[in-house]
Amino acid sequence: MKFMKLGSKPDAFQSDGKSIRYVSSELATDTTIIVGEVRFYLHKFPLLSKSQHLQKSGPKLSEENLDEINLVDFPGGPKAFEICAKFCYGMTVTLNAYNVVAARCAAEYLKMTEDVDRGNLIFKIEVFLNSGIFRSWKDSIIVLQTTRSLLPWSEDLKIVGRCIDSIASKTSVDPANITWSYTYNRKLSVSDRIVEEMKFPEKIESVPKDWWVEDICELEIDLYKRVIVAVKLKGRMDGTVIGEALKTYAVRWLPDSVDALVSDNHCWRNRYFIETIVCLLPSDMGVACSCSFLLKLLKAAVLVGASDSPREDLVRRISLKLYEASVKDLLIPAQSPQSTLYDVELVQCIVNRFVMHEKYGQDFKVDEKNEKETDSFALGHRSLLNIGRLIDGYLAEIASDPNLTLASFIDLSHSIPDSARPTHDGLYVAIDTYLKEHPRLTKTERKKICSLMDVKRLTMDASMHAAQNERLPLRVVVQVLFFEQVRTVAGVQSLTTNPGDASHSTTNTEEEYDKKVADDCKSLNKQMSQLKIKDENVRKNEKLTKKNSKNSKSGIKLLPSRSRRIFDKLWVVGKGHGESRSSETSGSSHSPTSVAPGDTMSSGSSSRHRRHSIS
Repeated sequence: MKFMKLGSKPDAFQSDGKSIRYVSSELATDTTIIVGEVRFYLHKFPLLSKSQHLQKSGPKLSEENLDEINLVDFPGGPKAFEICAKFCYGMTVTLNAYNVVAARCAAEYLKMTEDVDRGNLIFKIEVFLNSGIFRSWKDSIIVLQTTRSLLPWSEDLKIVGRCIDSIASKTSVDPANITWSYTYNRKLSVSDRIVEEMKFPEKIESVPKDWWVEDICELEIDLYKRVIVAVKLKGRMDGTVIGEALKTYAVRWLPDSVDALVSDNHCWRNRYFIETIVCLLPSDMGVACSCSFLLKLLKAAVLVGASDSPREDLVRRISLKLYEASVKDLLIPAQSPQSTLYDVELVQCIVNRFVMHEKYGQDFKVDEKNEKETDSFALGHRSLLNIGRLIDGYLAEIASDPNLTLASFIDLSHSIPDSARPTHDGLYVAIDTYLKEHPRLTKTERKKICSLMDVKRLTMDASMHAAQNERLPLRVVVQVLFFEQVRTVAGVQSLTTNPGDASHSTTNTEEEYDKKVADDCKSLNKQMSQLKIKDENVRKNEKLTKKNSKNSKSGIKLLPSRSRRIFDKLWVVGKGHGESRSSETSGSSHSPTSVAPGDTMSSGSSSRHRRHSIS
């Protein structure tokens, strides 16, 4: 820490209790200076020789036969006045970063200028500030902190502005040229590292780019805001580092618990704090801050009731980086009058904005020769897949909320494009959870939520689970069995026709697979037509029925005989109503044929008790 010693005489100031200070001298004191609650018994001559303010007060005191001077609203209080008084006596006084601002303001109050005496206190303090304080990184921060209690004097003397400019200038210095001390205690993981590595990984800058963010965290929010604005105006600081600084500051000051965040004593302060942090976020919204940090800010903004403008800004920023988020980040508590546990409407808004950005980006043609644009296109595809997993995971998390409406669940499920879900396993888990936690859904509602799922996009494990899930409508189970049968037949035919290309068959595109499924569907339709003709013979054959029943209990492999048994039973129950059943199931976008009935839930009770959920 920088310091300056003034004067050479020994310190002769003594105390008589807490409210009296006097100079020990052979000469009797002839004036009393009152500063706050402290009375200083001093001599007129040394004071008047340095202070123009006291010189002007002298004649008035003589006219009124008074020997007391009351210095009202003296900046810095008794301690600052004592520094000035010691300087007038020529006693030794030490200036440092903690008391220099108070001394400077007190000297200004007393008008200790060069017009009164050469080499006066104001001149010496200014030299110390310019040659010592403002050239020191940590001293500049300490001085800036002390200015807060000395407003408006420190502002009028431009000490605040000069400190801020000094700090901002130092943050913009090339890290390789930094020689002063700083605080850097954070443990950086690979993902959090802001330091850009050189081309050779073993050669890393010894001073990171964000070396300065911790040291300014002790500043109050108003001063911190001015420092960050000054740093940004310099134009030499990367937006990512600004984002890291804001994150570090928010972690330092925002309380961890929700109760402390929304408490009556601190709610207003926290609201102002969050709104200030949001307004300081860098303009490059796509890369500046992590999505997790932005979502935490949004969650805090919702809890403290921040205004619409910062919340809208956060939603816009989050929508650009939503693919980086986790399900935990999206669990934003709902506020009154919402009845749900989490704010689903807010997440819906964020997702809609993300999809809009993605759609807007796809309107531009991608030049395959341009590597940058190709990489951007690949990133967009990966981000969509991440969004699909994120939303399905979020749906599974909120599905257990008893107050979540079916409409909200369906709307959020429909909000992402179909390409974001190459498989529907995650969506199936969310639907199954919703059915489990909402057992009072009507038959129509159960069909409606299950229609979100495309059974063709379920993996083998999900299909096995769905085939035994008693919460699903029987029509969905039939669809699962049917398409699993198609998949099995397609795989067998592929191995039979070309066994050498078994590995290649697994890499077919979705279009080729759908074409294969369509061909197999036609083949199975013919087989089922033949089975329908032989229905009476099948029912009379007890041994075949028992054998099929035994196979259905195993539930391990989705064999063709099990599928035929379920279809046969449905045809028997619905005999004579084939036309109505065919017209009902033809309305389902996922129904493979017209033989899957829609009104046979009760008739399937004898078989449903044998299916069980393994969830």
